[in-house]
Amino acid sequence: MAESFTGIQTPEQKHYNSNNSFPFPLILTPNSSPLSNYNFIESIKTHKNWLNSRLHSAGAILFREFPVSTAAEFNDVVEAFGYEEFPYIGGAAPRSNVVGRVFTANESPPDQKIPFHHEMAQVPEFPSKLFFYCEVEPKNGGETPIVLSHIIYERMKEKHPEFVRELEKHGLMYTRVLGEGDNPESPIGRGWKSTFLTDDKSIAELRAAKLGMKLEWLEVGVKTVMGPIPAIKFDESRQHNVWFNSMVAAYTGWEDDLNDPVKAVTFGDGKPLPADIVYDCLKILEEECVAIPWKKGDVLLIDNWAVLHSRRSFDPPRRVLASLCK
Repeated sequence: MAESFTGIQTPEQKHYNSNNSFPFPLILTPNSSPLSNYNFIESIKTHKNWLNSRLHSAGAILFREFPVSTAAEFNDVVEAFGYEEFPYIGGAAPRSNVVGRVFTANESPPDQKIPFHHEMAQVPEFPSKLFFYCEVEPKNGGETPIVLSHIIYERMKEKHPEFVRELEKHGLMYTRVLGEGDNPESPIGRGWKSTFLTDDKSIAELRAAKLGMKLEWLEVGVKTVMGPIPAIKFDESRQHNVWFNSMVAAYTGWEDDLNDPVKAVTFGDGKPLPADIVYDCLKILEEECVAIPWKKGDVLLIDNWAVLHSRRSFDPPRRVLASLCK
């Protein structure tokens, strides 16, 4: 363990090897007393390589009890890691800028769950790292469950080998209708203007084309079609396959006045997905996930290649902020 950090254990963590030396996620606290003398930003900069290696091994790191009290201080934490900022073009979630590189996380209503997904898995360009920060601790619920993607691939391949073969052969097709403006009542309510960061249809078309996305303009907004796009990817750095898709999220959660979730995702050749297998995948995700209750000041760093995440419903107040990195 690096000199500035101490690892701790919680009952929620999982261990995926025989000697229990690989906790998921890794949880770090400051190795300093009193805490007022601890410089988190300098500790990150000094131990950046060590932290990156631990992230690669664990898939996710939860920083707990560090002196991060505001959105601006969270932005400083993100900057200290030195990752390049990822522009949020093509994502579905309604969110707004807070300060610097920091945005609100999905702003959909608290009674709605956000199903498991890799961030922006439905488009070709996606962030490699995600930061979350708990600015206001939930009154009840509101966890951000996380799960190792290669574990899901292994379990699905074992239980549904033919389905996995079809996914590997055809990939997935994602279809979504976007209104003009954002709909904060929907978990996928980002309108086309904020999705493509423009109010010019021709610029939106250019940016969609760059993503490989087809647009069909409607009276209510625009229909987007993305794919076929791979549902399973090979993680070169870890040398294994990962369940890199938004299948369960789209099939069970992409629902609002403009969208039918069953039609939101199909096999890449247009064939419908078998509902029983999609819901069995959801069950496996829930079985394998880790959901650690948020505490104010928590910073969660996720390797988007390795880990899927979600959000549970909650009783307000709750304010979790996010930052995406290339």
